[in-house]
Amino acid sequence: MIILKNVTLRRSSKVLLDKTSVTINPGEKVGLVGRNGAGKSTLFALLNGTLHEDGGDYSIPKQWRMGQVAQEMPETEQSATDFVIDGDTPLLAARNEVAAAEASDDGMRMAEAYMALNDAGEHDAEARAQSLILGLGFKVSELHNPVNSFSGGWRMRLQLARALMCPSDILLLDEPTNHLDLDALVWLEAWLKRYPGTLIMISHDREFLDAITGVTLHIDNAKLVRYGGNYSKFEDMRAEQIVLQQATAARQAEKIAHLQSFINRFKAKASKAKQAQSRVKALDRMEKIAPVLAEAEFSFEFQEPQNLPNPMLSLVDVSIGYPPPEDAPAAGMAKAPPTVIVRGINRSVMAGQRIGILGANGQGKSTLVKTIARDLKAISGEVTEGKGLNIGYFAQQELDVLRPQDTPLEHMVRLAKEAIASGRNNVPGREQELRNFLGTFNFGGDMVKQAVGTMSGGEKARLVLCMIVWQRPNLLLLDEPTNHLDLNTREALAVALNEFEGTVMLVSHDRALLRSVCDEFWLVSKGGVGPFDGDLEDYQRYLLDEARRVREEAAAEQKRAA
Repeated sequence: MIILKNVTLRRSSKVLLDKTSVTINPGEKVGLVGRNGAGKSTLFALLNGTLHEDGGDYSIPKQWRMGQVAQEMPETEQSATDFVIDGDTPLLAARNEVAAAEASDDGMRMAEAYMALNDAGEHDAEARAQSLILGLGFKVSELHNPVNSFSGGWRMRLQLARALMCPSDILLLDEPTNHLDLDALVWLEAWLKRYPGTLIMISHDREFLDAITGVTLHIDNAKLVRYGGNYSKFEDMRAEQIVLQQATAARQAEKIAHLQSFINRFKAKASKAKQAQSRVKALDRMEKIAPVLAEAEFSFEFQEPQNLPNPMLSLVDVSIGYPPPEDAPAAGMAKAPPTVIVRGINRSVMAGQRIGILGANGQGKSTLVKTIARDLKAISGEVTEGKGLNIGYFAQQELDVLRPQDTPLEHMVRLAKEAIASGRNNVPGREQELRNFLGTFNFGGDMVKQAVGTMSGGEKARLVLCMIVWQRPNLLLLDEPTNHLDLNTREALAVALNEFEGTVMLVSHDRALLRSVCDEFWLVSKGGVGPFDGDLEDYQRYLLDEARRVREEAAAEQKRAA
């Protein structure tokens, strides 16, 4: 077991853990939670041996093999499959011993080396590695592509596959879902449920934590507090504690009343559709943990839209995808055709709708959102926008669009100038107004003049949300908005979206957010877009069936190749 006894941990002069004690038993699956900066990653550094305790005693069984995801971006021409196989360090050591034994010409050593190689799983190493790669969303055609040919997010998925490939007694995972789509997340959740060792995980995805963990460690006031149960159980117990401690706090009572008001209002609006009932359950959950939400230091709201066109937009026989490359074709060659990903879309978006966009990786969810956001032109068909449509768009790569050298205030000043130039005078534009507005998103004091490039991912995501809210949109297009947000900010976003009077279209792997916000779902699949009549449980089963089908196809392909 892992034992911390009166442990003190510091980062520079700051005390993150102060004489705290906790025990983690073999085989437990533990969720490590706490506010940003509380010391979660520092505790991981103690567990993996890169940091030593400043006081007290810490022990972990010496024989335990540890697995964790390497944080550096891999740079190699190795194939994806070979890169992941090399994550199996016992297998790699056995291979090296076979090579050394063969070079030594020692028959006994060679016999022992080949037996050790078989015991290390040489016979099925490629199949195991490819099962992990496919489960994390790669295509069969990409199994032998060089690692360097993939983008950063996909290389980090390969680092995750490599960590899972290595036999381990304890697995440390720090935000493992950050680069995953919902289909890969569902697969990883199923894999971790079967993991036989001790798992300690930092995550801001409540449903992911709920599905996997049975113990929650909360870092609070420099202490580690152990709760028996998953994240939701922890919230229940924490809410009871807060009620006991702060039952008379006027600010909390006001925030609880505010939460209760919108919960009651939106529960009354929900229809009897299966997915709407999921939203009712999510709102019931918010009602139960209102004290925890009220304690959160951050909250915001979307301003009332200036107008609500109805329909917001309509798509008639629309095909979407990507234009041909801009390179001019060689003399005498025809121009390359555009790449069509989804065709024949006939959908309308009405005022006040809450639409979750579902679909396995690569099916075209982000392409659909980009087309509606005007980042991509429809390849064919007609996209008709309602008069006065004002889109607020949060793209997956939105943080990359921020100017690293500029400050939050400079970003807001530029937005204000653009609004004035386009004739929009209904938004605050004076510097003090912009400072005040930034303050509502926790950008106060010197932070308004801090270079964005020096900020954390969560702070950048908050700035993007601030910029969207300031523009008073009536249609919100959100493509994975929670990737860098902590649990408190995710809850604040869910509350704000529920109160928003316009239309929401949401792509997210955060099932808690989808449940609490969306009344209906669209499924992007097999080159088309249509309604998905089930709820998220039905969708998870659909994704697991699809993942199984892909793995079976890969296995059949391997047999044919053999």
